Amino acid sequence: MICPHSHLRDYQRNIQTHVLEAWKSHKSIMLQMPTGTGKTHLLASIIYDSLKENGKRCVWIVAHRRELVEQIKETMERYGIPSIPKEDGRVRAMSIQWLSRHLTDLHDTPNLIVIDEAHHALAKTYKELWLRHPEAKKLGLTATPCRLNRRGFTDLFDELITSDSITDFIRQGWLSTFDYVSIRPGSKSQRLIDNLSKRGADGDFQTKEMNEVLNCKPCIEQLYESVRQYADEKKGIVYAISISHARNIADFYRMHGINTVAIDSKTPARQRRQLIEAFKRGKTQVLVNVDVFSEGFDCPDVEFVQMARPTLSLAKYLQQVGRGLRKAAGKDTCMLIDNVGLYRLFGLPTAYRDWKAMFEGRLAGKGYRTTCKPEYMAAKQEKDQTARPNGPLEMVMSHELLWDYLNKSKPLTDYNSTPQEKLKPFKDRQTGLWGLKCGQTITAKAQYPTLFDVKGNLAAVRFEDYRTGIVDKEGKIRMKTDRYKRMKFLPDDIVAVTDRNDKTSYIDLRCNRHYMDKPVVMKFGQIEILQAGRMFYSRTKRIYVNRSDIDRHDFFSRGFYLLIYDPFITPEFKYVESMEDSLNKDYVCILANDEESYYRFCGELPDGSIVIADGEGRYYHAEAGKEKRYIACLNPETQTENFKAAVSKLITKAKERAAQKQADKQRTQEKKQKERLATLQNAVPFKSGLKWGLKWGERIIVPPIYRRIQKPIGYYCAMEENPNRWGIIMLDGKVVVEARYMNVEIKDNGTACLTIIPGKTKTVKL
Repeated sequence: MICPHSHLRDYQRNIQTHVLEAWKSHKSIMLQMPTGTGKTHLLASIIYDSLKENGKRCVWIVAHRRELVEQIKETMERYGIPSIPKEDGRVRAMSIQWLSRHLTDLHDTPNLIVIDEAHHALAKTYKELWLRHPEAKKLGLTATPCRLNRRGFTDLFDELITSDSITDFIRQGWLSTFDYVSIRPGSKSQRLIDNLSKRGADGDFQTKEMNEVLNCKPCIEQLYESVRQYADEKKGIVYAISISHARNIADFYRMHGINTVAIDSKTPARQRRQLIEAFKRGKTQVLVNVDVFSEGFDCPDVEFVQMARPTLSLAKYLQQVGRGLRKAAGKDTCMLIDNVGLYRLFGLPTAYRDWKAMFEGRLAGKGYRTTCKPEYMAAKQEKDQTARPNGPLEMVMSHELLWDYLNKSKPLTDYNSTPQEKLKPFKDRQTGLWGLKCGQTITAKAQYPTLFDVKGNLAAVRFEDYRTGIVDKEGKIRMKTDRYKRMKFLPDDIVAVTDRNDKTSYIDLRCNRHYMDKPVVMKFGQIEILQAGRMFYSRTKRIYVNRSDIDRHDFFSRGFYLLIYDPFITPEFKYVESMEDSLNKDYVCILANDEESYYRFCGELPDGSIVIADGEGRYYHAEAGKEKRYIACLNPETQTENFKAAVSKLITKAKERAAQKQADKQRTQEKKQKERLATLQNAVPFKSGLKWGLKWGERIIVPPIYRRIQKPIGYYCAMEENPNRWGIIMLDGKVVVEARYMNVEIKDNGTACLTIIPGKTKTVKL
């Protein structure tokens, strides 16, 4: 065997490591990798390691189509791994149809079972493999771990491993950029598709209805015009609805000079191989197919993909566009021609996909119509110059703009599942139970007999034991309460609960405290206090209750903390020296962004930070924007925990910080002043009545209050306040030299010569 490790890319090695790690704790793993990123080559490396580890090992590779089996065999044989059923063969590549008929005839026991295109693995024939070989490791490979019917894969696979996204692979250069054009919203073609109402057994559009609506000359003519306009003379694949649709498209394209062939399930295997080989060699320009090249087809130099078949299946959509995203020499980009408006159902290929939710069955791999425009629709403003302004197609994304987005790391979010979507309840029709979902993603399965209310990421529910409570969007219990008749969210994280006697009380979700009176929220900057009746309560887990007769004037907001006057608080604590003789020691302190407790206020330091103490006698240093830090305790075991020593160090450092802060403030003020003065250097003296001032344009910057003002030099100018009493002001009017000199001369070097009396002068630096 040839070791395939040297042919692996870095991301493939990383994924292989993740798979091997996952097998240490799970028997069955599903691996998701986008189309065109080398799943089969990675598989060869995994099988190589498996066989090398134990010479007696046996590997089964199972696929749902004969063409996939042949492709796997070719890849395995390139690495010298025999993959045909021989007596001495340790690797068997088989279709699931053949295996289901011969399962009892196979006497070897596989150590590893690989399922290619594992999104098909929910069929009963695959389940039989798990039942017959429970000890074998399983690896499912797929680009799209999703199903239309929201049926997950957790019955077969224990864990999902996901690779980088399509966005990441394009950014890293492993997949091709693309241009994307689609039919216009509201166009005749889009209306035809919007009116498709019938569904097949798999939940997708019914083939018969699609064929009746779209397999007609006007629609096929529009397909041809789209190729001529956006992919003229390019090599491509067309995805058709039915065999007759595919053949009609191929006939029309050939009639108009495009070398085209149609391939479908009825095409004989030998002829199919010949047609595919001719296409790969460039002898045929266009292949029209019916679900033949959705999976496993490898032809990197495909330059365009035309979607002529509507679908609700995300898997089909990504498998189709993925055929064009493979990189090839001389291929700059791929043109994706969407003649059936699929991007309005699924977003662009680069959109975010919640594969874990689909794997677990919380989200269907289905397209949903939406009227909102995704973030990347701004790209429409830059259209292809060849596009007709009112033509049937519009440019949704050009490869230049796409590359711009990727380089700026700007996310192209999912069309159907965005972070802005709200949490909503849903009811399961079969069980009658309630669950939670965001958009189309189920975040908490249907499990609640009653769902009272939803707000933000929380829901008020009744559990199966008839108790009530609050859960988050994933169904995790935040709080469990008694058996209430009703629950309703109020503003400011308050919940109103009604008992069986129709009596309403209130719960503070911040600290789970119950109030009989409706609490009123008092806000002091970032800090909130509740008033219920005549009592005041903090919203911390260790709750402060003020039992004294106080009002709002006894609360003092200090930015990152709040002081509350309470002369009855006990016990006594130590204080910072500046407070030792103060009569105002009776303060409780509540910190912003601290939900744990309230504290005793022990003093403020020169830099504005504070010292506080908790109820256990521990002292902390707290400052704006930082977590409180433990510094001392009432009964220290070491010198470092001694209150006086710890505070002394804090005061020294606080003085240094205060001095540094003041210096920084001074520098900032000087910098701002210089910037302001620089804008005023064109100021000129002006006269109003008998007095002079300065103005900049029409704006007066120094009012007319002086006898005379000379023309500014730099940031300064000389002014005469009284006869023969000269001084200097800055351009903003600030006096820098008092007006008491007989004469003033400002130099260009930033100094000034001041005449005290004739013959006696002094020079000052401005």
